[in-house]
Amino acid sequence: MKRFAVVGHPIAHSRSPALHQAFAQSQHITIDYQTILAPLDGFEDVVKQFFDQGGDGLNVTVPFKQQAFELCAVTTQRAQIAQAVNTLWQENGKLHGDNTDGQGLVAALQWKGWSISGCRILILGAGGATRGVIYPLACAGATSIKIANRTLARAEQLVNDIQPFVPQCRLSASSLIDLKGEFDLIINATSASLDGQPLHLPEQLTSLAAYEMAYGKPSDFLQFMAARGSACSDGYSMLVGQAIEAFKIWHGHQLSLEHFMSD
Repeated sequence: MKRFAVVGHPIAHSRSPALHQAFAQSQHITIDYQTILAPLDGFEDVVKQFFDQGGDGLNVTVPFKQQAFELCAVTTQRAQIAQAVNTLWQENGKLHGDNTDGQGLVAALQWKGWSISGCRILILGAGGATRGVIYPLACAGATSIKIANRTLARAEQLVNDIQPFVPQCRLSASSLIDLKGEFDLIINATSASLDGQPLHLPEQLTSLAAYEMAYGKPSDFLQFMAARGSACSDGYSMLVGQAIEAFKIWHGHQLSLEHFMSD
């Protein structure tokens, strides 16, 4: 039986075991998928021990995604651009890594019926969550992506880092205070909803659709956007989408997001 796990700190809340077990059952595969609580200073040892003992694949969640990237001998382009890894496996004795978060978001938006092609996107926040999704959104056809952050310099740095990889998509930066305009899609990639903090956004900000990366908690962002007529969604579909992409890497099976969102 192949062994998999998700490693993070904290980890008890993770839905990954239930998702991957459901995926496996749908494909008539038997797997063992556990959670691993890694010490904040012991992630590398946990990864080494897992694979030394015959483990087949690891999912990685906060706060270890950047450290996972640094441990890998081989990474995909999207992981290199994100500078973070959430999916690990071994080939020929070498640790490989990928970042499936962005593809998970793309799949979630497509499942909602929200077209990305030609889309004008605003992403709130300039941290790791944003870095991980810009490249896949651009590859899916977004025309422009604006990154808005409390600290403008951080958003500008992100634009400078990633623009060379996405010449087909115009990237720009803004402070949250100076934010204005109309967008096709606004994505909240800040930790505000997770932390229970309000997002102070300009009253004139409008969008056809709004996506909250967090899930399972009330979102001031979604309430704000819904009041302005936006179609709204929380991030559970992205969670399922990124897990489906990891399952494909490990098992070679392409699953339908729609099937697992309707269960």
